[in-house]
Amino acid sequence: MQVAVLCGGLGSRLRPITDAVPKPMVPVADRPFLEHLLEQMAEQGHRRFLLMTGYLGEQVEEYFGDGSSRGWEVAYSAGPATWDTGRRLVEAAHLLEPDFLLLYSDNWADVDTTSLLERHRATGRAVTATLVGREGGNVRYRAEVDLEAYVPTREGQALDHVEIGYMAVARDRMLTYLRRLPDSPDVGFSSVLASLADAGDLGGHALTGRYLSISDPARLEVTREHFSGKRILLIDRDGTINRKAAPGEYVATREQFEFIPETVAAMRELADDGFRYIVITNQAGIALGTVDEGEVEAIHREMVDRLAAEGIEVMDVYLSPDHWDSGSTTRKPAPGLFHAASTDHRFRLDRVLYVGDDERDCQAAANAGCGMVFLDDGGSSADLPVNRRHHSVHPNLLEAVPVIRRHYGIGEGR
Repeated sequence: MQVAVLCGGLGSRLRPITDAVPKPMVPVADRPFLEHLLEQMAEQGHRRFLLMTGYLGEQVEEYFGDGSSRGWEVAYSAGPATWDTGRRLVEAAHLLEPDFLLLYSDNWADVDTTSLLERHRATGRAVTATLVGREGGNVRYRAEVDLEAYVPTREGQALDHVEIGYMAVARDRMLTYLRRLPDSPDVGFSSVLASLADAGDLGGHALTGRYLSISDPARLEVTREHFSGKRILLIDRDGTINRKAAPGEYVATREQFEFIPETVAAMRELADDGFRYIVITNQAGIALGTVDEGEVEAIHREMVDRLAAEGIEVMDVYLSPDHWDSGSTTRKPAPGLFHAASTDHRFRLDRVLYVGDDERDCQAAANAGCGMVFLDDGGSSADLPVNRRHHSVHPNLLEAVPVIRRHYGIGEGR
């Protein structure tokens, strides 16, 4: 599908950076932010791009050219920096395909465009926008009803989501709403979205995670840290770091905690490559009352200390104490703890792997948008959940080390 990107604004909030470079070309991880967005789309099979440029747009065109060197098709619709986003779409209408994806050039989120398009086609809306939960947003959304209100001024009650771009658009229907607006085509696209929402023709596709932005200096620095390529490996506890208790039982004391030698050896080997670790674990024994929460904390302190003595840094331990019937958003396979870790330690979930030994681990990784290393020495992995990221099966973590290195761009050697 064609991807159109609005990238013509002045980027006033990013001055003085944008005095010399347009906002989409601001460097993030040594490359223009726009390049990260286009690569994200290309990885999902979308390689036809229309860039609607304005302010210093010649820099965008000079950098990307026709896209052929990357295996892309890149076209341009250029206009003055003074054009509003509504006019940019009208002026580009003859280049837009009947159905296309529309992105802003200053936001990034881990959006699965297949899911977005499925939602768009199922609801039949003219536009389906990607949403992220946020107090004081510009959207009121309920999954069972869909998008209920879009308020660009953010003045209203129960506006619990924010619209971040990544839209599926039916061109002709969208343009019909745009052209009906007073002062059209010289209007902001937010006015078009408000008109669509008022008519019940704007749908929502809600994400469970967060989004990043480069719209102001503070958020730019947060985004740059997320994109900095940290070598972080997410890892399960029971059955992965330590041996599991018998079925129906829990590791309840420090004396019962026994490391798996192959895992420790692998963690030590990867630590020599600069890897650090975040543990994400379910501990339903706390909810059941069979495990003392204070003892679990003591187990984790000792686990972290003993690994540190081996040169292995555990950055954090995230645990869900909830019962499996609780509907918890943090208990795996729900991805809540993954998102918390990403926010706290500023890394991209789509660039890391999670190591686990249970089907719920695989589903949690898929739900969080990260890759999966599944440890299984019994051949029980035939019906594991599908993951659009990396997914490989190994008898133990030591056997997975070469694969992990390659995934993080290290190769088989150090």
